[in-house]
Amino acid sequence: MDIIVSDIIALGIIAFLSALILYFVSQKFHVEENPKVEEIEQILPGANCGACGKAGCYNFAEACAKANAKSFKTLYCPVGGASTMKKVADALGFKAEVKEETVAVLKCNGTCENAPAKIFYDAPVSCRLAHQISVGQTGCPDGCLRLGDCVSVCKFGALSIHPQTGIPVVDENKCTSCGACVKMCPRGLFEIRPKGKNGQRVYVACSNKQKGAVARKNCKVACIGCMKCAKICTQIKVENNLSYIPVSVDAEEFGSELVKNCPTGAIVMTEAKKEKGHD
Repeated sequence: MDIIVSDIIALGIIAFLSALILYFVSQKFHVEENPKVEEIEQILPGANCGACGKAGCYNFAEACAKANAKSFKTLYCPVGGASTMKKVADALGFKAEVKEETVAVLKCNGTCENAPAKIFYDAPVSCRLAHQISVGQTGCPDGCLRLGDCVSVCKFGALSIHPQTGIPVVDENKCTSCGACVKMCPRGLFEIRPKGKNGQRVYVACSNKQKGAVARKNCKVACIGCMKCAKICTQIKVENNLSYIPVSVDAEEFGSELVKNCPTGAIVMTEAKKEKGHD
């Protein structure tokens, strides 16, 4: 009986000392949380998509709370956009930077019509798996696989597979430029680009690096690296049989001419949006 009592006393002393040690350790390493973190987190959309470059909204809120006026300019929440960043800036007493709105763009126009299926694919419905084991139904090693991995990772319902064309369609009114589709696509077919003045964007809707004749055999609107676009605008570069139009190229100035002179129709330009109040 005495042994049991002594054991209980010993355990009690050990528990007390352990608690005491934990208390002093917690006091020594205690970090006061900035109350601004919770306030900012409440302002953020809560998507936790990582588009801001942080692990989630809480981590982004922490970065904002720790930032100074200069470093705050490097922080941006694509999902919340300018309105959210203004609220965050107001909460911190900073001035929000005005940034151009962006949207995801698909650099492929290999529709069912432009690039008919030549190979029967009977395997798991996954772009990533298909990319590893097959060149794709169209025969284009760089084209859209049409299996919808991008659609499945979009948290905002901004992507869908068009029932007629077979390729993804971006709803720019829902797209937040989170970059999930960019990361998911095994062929790197998505790019985040500025929406452009009045919504006008000009870009090469092709990623095929095959030589002209082979590229056209797989897709009739493939870029053939003919250099005509580069002669119209010197900012355009053609490498590996593929043209690339930088975001700095003014769609209003060069767009129409680039589209008109592209022999295959690989260059596309979005229509200008009508200003409110005008027909």
